Amino acid sequence: MVRFPVPVLLAIALVARAAPGQSADEKPFLAGVATSNITPWLGDGIVGNFGTLPPAEYVHDELRARCFVLDDGSERIVLVVSDSIYISREVLDEAKRQVTEATGIPADRMLMSGTHTHSSVSARWKNPLQPESEFTEYQQFVAHRIADGVRCAVHNLRPARIAWGTVDLPGQVFCRRWLLEPDARLLNPFGEPDQAKMNPGNRPDLLKPTSPVDPQIGFFALQTPEGRPLGLLANYSLHYVGGVPRHHISADYFGVFADRIQELLGADRLDPPFVGAMSNGTSGNINNNDYSTRRERRKPYEQIHRVADECAQAVHQEYKKLEWHDWVPLGMRQRELELAVRKPTPAQLEHAKRVLAEPERPDQFPHERNYAGKAIQQLESPNTVHVMLQALRIGNLGISAIPFEVFSDTGLELKARSPFKPSFTIELANGGYGYLPTPEEHELGGYETWLGTSKVEVQASVKIVDALLEMFAELTGEQ
Repeated sequence: MVRFPVPVLLAIALVARAAPGQSADEKPFLAGVATSNITPWLGDGIVGNFGTLPPAEYVHDELRARCFVLDDGSERIVLVVSDSIYISREVLDEAKRQVTEATGIPADRMLMSGTHTHSSVSARWKNPLQPESEFTEYQQFVAHRIADGVRCAVHNLRPARIAWGTVDLPGQVFCRRWLLEPDARLLNPFGEPDQAKMNPGNRPDLLKPTSPVDPQIGFFALQTPEGRPLGLLANYSLHYVGGVPRHHISADYFGVFADRIQELLGADRLDPPFVGAMSNGTSGNINNNDYSTRRERRKPYEQIHRVADECAQAVHQEYKKLEWHDWVPLGMRQRELELAVRKPTPAQLEHAKRVLAEPERPDQFPHERNYAGKAIQQLESPNTVHVMLQALRIGNLGISAIPFEVFSDTGLELKARSPFKPSFTIELANGGYGYLPTPEEHELGGYETWLGTSKVEVQASVKIVDALLEMFAELTGEQ
C-alpha cells in the first residue's frame, strides 16, 4: 500500500473535489456518510450511575460513531456523533489527528460529540480537568474507530443535495429541576441550603420547574441528485431516556432513532448505507420525566422505543416538506476559551477533610462522602481550563458545539440570538467538562450546580454564548 504525505493528500483531495469536465469555480456539493462500531468488550464498568460502575454483561445494541463529511468545493467539514456518555477531548484530538494524517482534513474542521447514553463504558478521564499520561485500551480503540469511520465517509463522498428543517415535539422533554414549597428542606452535600431539587418525583410540595424546555428537533438531511436518501443528522434537547437494565450496553433512544428514521425513509440496505443520527442538544437540566403527574411503569427499553419513534415520525413528516439545495456554502470557526476552575470555599474544604478523615461515618447530607472527594479533586485541579468551542454554518443553518452538559436556557438564548435560522447546539462536543448552569440557575443550587458536578466558573455560560455569537457573526460574511 502506498502512503502519501499529508501535503500530497491535500493536493489529491483538492483535485478530486471537481468532477471531470467541471471547474472548481462551479462548486460541486459532496457528502459522504459512514458508521463505525465502537461497542466495548464485556466486563468493563458501565457509566451513568452515582459512584458505581456495574460491569457490562450484555450488549443489547451496538454502539456506533456516526460520521458525516460535507464538501462545498472549497470547504470540507466533518461531524461525528458517537454513542458514548461523553468522550474526553484528548481522545477526540487523537481521532482527529489520525483523520488529518490519512485525509488531510484539518482538525479545526471536525466536530465530534457524544450522545450521553448512560449505558456505555467510559472513554473519559476520571478527572476531565487533568488528563492522564496514557489512554486506556478502550480510549485507544474509540479514537481509532472514530477515525476509521470518518475515513470511510470520505471514501463515500459523492454529489449530493442537502436540506434542513425543524419540528416541535414538546411531549417528551421536561425540566428535571423543580422549586418546592418554602418549608421543604433541601441541602447540598456540604450541608448548605438549596432551592432547586433534581428529579424530585411526583410529590405534593412541587411548585414549578426552574427553566423552560426546548421542544424543537432540528436536523439536516442528505440525498443523491436523484433523490435517494444518504443521511440525516438530528438534534433534540433530551438528556437520555433510560429504562435499560443495569448491566446492559445500549445506545439508548439515540440509536433507536437512527434505525427508525432509516426505516421510515425507506433507506434500508442501500450501498453505501444510509446513516441516521440523533445528537444531544442542550439538555443538562432536561429529561423524559414529567414530575407533575405519576408515570406509568414501562418494560425495559419500552420508553426508549416510544420516544425514538415519536421523534422519527415527527422528523419524517417534516422531511416531506423540505426544500432541497444542490449547493450551499459551508463555514466553520473554532476557538479556545479559558475558564476558571471552581474551588471549594474554606468551609467546604474543612467539611470535606472532616468527612474523609472518618471513613466509617455515614453520610449526613446527600452524597456527602462522594462530594467530599470531588471537593478535594477540584482543589487539586489546575486553576484554569481551556475548552474548545465551534460554530458551523451549513447554508442558512447554524450549529454550535459546546463541551458541557448545557442547560436549555443557554440553548434557547443561542437560537434566539443566532444570525442563522434555524440553529441548534450539540452539547458534549469535543470533550466534556461537567454541567453548565446559567448564573441564575447557580443561585438556586441543586445537583447540577454542586461543586464537582459543575467544575468551572459561575459565569462560564455567559462567556461561552458571547464567544459563539462572535463566531456566528464571522460566518455570516462567508459566501
